[in-house]
Amino acid sequence: MNLAFVESPVQLLNVLEWAHATPAVPGPGDLTVVVLSPTDPMSRGQLRRMAELARDAGFAVRWQEARGGMGAPLRTVRELGPVLRRAERIVIGDPFSRYVQLLLTLVGRKDVTVVDDGTATMEFVAQVSRREQLVRWHRRGSRRGPRELVLAPVTFLARRRLAPSRTRSVEVFTSMPVEPPPGITVTRNDFAWTRARFGPPTITRGADMVGTSLVETGVVDLGQYLEAVSALARTHGATRYFAHRRESADKLHRLAVETGLEVVRPELPLELIARRGPIGATVLSFPSTVVHTLPLALVGTGIKVAVCDIAPEWLRENASPRAQGFLAGVTGTARDVQRLPAPA
Repeated sequence: MNLAFVESPVQLLNVLEWAHATPAVPGPGDLTVVVLSPTDPMSRGQLRRMAELARDAGFAVRWQEARGGMGAPLRTVRELGPVLRRAERIVIGDPFSRYVQLLLTLVGRKDVTVVDDGTATMEFVAQVSRREQLVRWHRRGSRRGPRELVLAPVTFLARRRLAPSRTRSVEVFTSMPVEPPPGITVTRNDFAWTRARFGPPTITRGADMVGTSLVETGVVDLGQYLEAVSALARTHGATRYFAHRRESADKLHRLAVETGLEVVRPELPLELIARRGPIGATVLSFPSTVVHTLPLALVGTGIKVAVCDIAPEWLRENASPRAQGFLAGVTGTARDVQRLPAPA
């Protein structure tokens, strides 16, 4: 039996893609998905819809209120213990998640698959290759606070579980361009399940824009971001803005007022929304996962994906020193996209 832990709708989508693509899952009965439910309403709503799709496809989905109060983590670990012991392979969506790292300490010598979590996958593989501690790319500095120090033993053991050995295979299932260290197998995610199940989409005139949470993660200045969105919308005739699930309501309200764009809160990951349609003939994005995934999901449709670079002056003063180089790498490694300069 394969056991998957997901915390976002995109992770659940990519678990379904992995199950469709791998001989290790000959049928839906060979995979159980555990949703470690987040607290924000947008992610929860999208996960509920993705869970319905997974169940409709025949997979077992277990919804775990993993963050529902002080005792929830320990209760979750206790309840999942028997399932963990029976599993032959553990599939995870976010190796940076402290929750997932805690569960990894319990898996022993089981085989592990890390499914596509977008740009985080690129950073994970790079850090494993350099044998560094697992830190999200947008975190500033290397100093660890009290919480990180307390969790340091958990993180250390999780890193060992994510390293291949004579008794444990490690696979990365991704659409991102990665160069794994020796011993880690990379399997290509080409969104075959999504393309087989949905579409082709109806294509509308003009362009649609894809939102990003770079403001919310403290990387990009809000004012600069709003100006850039407005300039791109005017230049390319965009009418809709598909919000990232982590974008704040206040920011989206201001964006709608200042740009005139229709803000859409999608109920599913954008790859599914675009594949189902209707969708613009051009999809505009800033550096993010979708500049790698949308061309795969939309292959053969004639829809153009265009990515706009992040100008250095858009970055906040306290942004991570790694931010500019990392974002440039996300854009520079994307295939089958049109490169757009940052609006002046």
